[in-house]
Amino acid sequence: MNEEHIHRLQAIVEAALIAAGKPMALEQLRELFDEDERPTRQIMEHVLFQLEQACEGRGFELMKVASGYRFQVRQEFAPWVAKLFEEKPQRYSRALLETLALVAYRQPITRGEIEDIRGVTVSSNIVRTLLEREWVRVVGHRDVPGRPAMYATTKQFLDYFNLTSLDKMPPLSEVRDLDEIGREIEKTMQAEIEFESPPSGNAESDDEPVNDSESAINDTHDQTFH
Repeated sequence: MNEEHIHRLQAIVEAALIAAGKPMALEQLRELFDEDERPTRQIMEHVLFQLEQACEGRGFELMKVASGYRFQVRQEFAPWVAKLFEEKPQRYSRALLETLALVAYRQPITRGEIEDIRGVTVSSNIVRTLLEREWVRVVGHRDVPGRPAMYATTKQFLDYFNLTSLDKMPPLSEVRDLDEIGREIEKTMQAEIEFESPPSGNAESDDEPVNDSESAINDTHDQTFH
């Protein structure tokens, strides 16, 4: 396959990623082509590598996340890009961030188990916000009285935080407590939400006091991801 054909494929893939407005998997990109002209996985991987290199020194980058590949503005340019939006980005409470962190690190986990670790009640607004944003989902029910729902993170959660898998999250052994986890997630989240308008509905703004849960969360150091 000559260089001219590679450049042609690169232009098609670039156009598709811009038009899609969401991540596209490698196989989805290959299916853009008729079967008789469909590039192999190896060629498509080369095209994506070329596109990634072409973004060097520019204001956007090609990022691989859980759902596939997408173009996105580089985080270092967030302060300027954010001025394009009239509405202020939605902010989330520390309570919501800590709840999200516990789901990410302890999944599958029930609301009652989250409350046991945090030492405070998890409001219904927090659970609803996480479900509406499609960062968490119900993956089953614990086989105990009341059969409480078990929550786990989603591909949308991974996409939002530029992760390809849960294995790419910071090891829990490197994080001292829930408050630190909340701060780390908040830093990533606020950088990302500079680029989007707030979703409809009321923002979660609960600022619950956080009890010292270091010993409880440290018990999970040997947890594996599901």
